[in-house]
Amino acid sequence: MTELATRAQAFGLIADGVAAGLSAPWRLYLARGCRYLSLNVGDRAEWNSWRTHLGCPELSVRVYDAGGEIRRASVAEVVLDGCRISVELVEEVGTDDLDRLLITDPTSLDPEET
Repeated sequence: MTELATRAQAFGLIADGVAAGLSAPWRLYLARGCRYLSLNVGDRAEWNSWRTHLGCPELSVRVYDAGGEIRRASVAEVVLDGCRISVELVEEVGTDDLDRLLITDPTSLDPEET
């Protein structure tokens, strides 16, 4: 795809990922003008698959309190032809998981370390 100038092209990008075997995002937000596309996925495996499929080089992690629950938001972003695309995963974590909050990819932990 050379340009994400229309809604059909943006949704086509998602359809191509699903056709390639990726799970469909549980929420999709496309801003008017096709300059921002956001995908929310359900688990870390889906997040890793989508960010790899889209080639997202920028990753960020944010931890916050949501009414007494601690949440970790992992966001991967890429810009394709002026359209910023983000893939987001929000996970609830407990205080017993505090060591995992500082690790970019919790699935890479050695089971002996946890």
